[in-house]
Amino acid sequence: MAHVVNGINVDQMTDTIRSIRRDPAKAKETWKATTTRKEGNYVQTRIREFIMEGDEPDKLLGMGRAPNAVEAVLHALGTCLATSVVHHAAARGITIDSLVLDVTGELDMRGYLGLSVDVRPGYQKVTVCCRISADAPPDALKGLWEHAQRISPVLDTIRNPVAVSLVLDGNGRAGQ
Repeated sequence: MAHVVNGINVDQMTDTIRSIRRDPAKAKETWKATTTRKEGNYVQTRIREFIMEGDEPDKLLGMGRAPNAVEAVLHALGTCLATSVVHHAAARGITIDSLVLDVTGELDMRGYLGLSVDVRPGYQKVTVCCRISADAPPDALKGLWEHAQRISPVLDTIRNPVAVSLVLDGNGRAGQ
């Protein structure tokens, strides 16, 4: 029977880690998302077999049908940190009773609206408050939280510059 902690199959996780240690090429992944505008600011993004929706709130001329892109960044960060905590808690034998991450971003719209070259269009500050209840002492939870921050791919992507290649296919036919 599989050893499961926090809903994570620890045996499978251990096997995956061993496999990647033996063959580091197995660690390489390419992720893909395709975003298509439907109407107004409303878009749908296909990621594997999933559809995520995006829209702007009313004050940004949207219909408010879905989170906007900067809210999706907060979702991605919270999700990645939570997953990192859960996986590594399981590896350490820590059972989590509850885990809530409050992720807040402060953004000055003057940058996005092109009203000030002195204001960046993205977040000026992001704060994450992790509330965790688990069968471990406070120092173990602190170490777990610090470890999750070190290994979170989304936190790393936000904190550190990453090469982004932007290509315009203005002669292509969208949707084909």
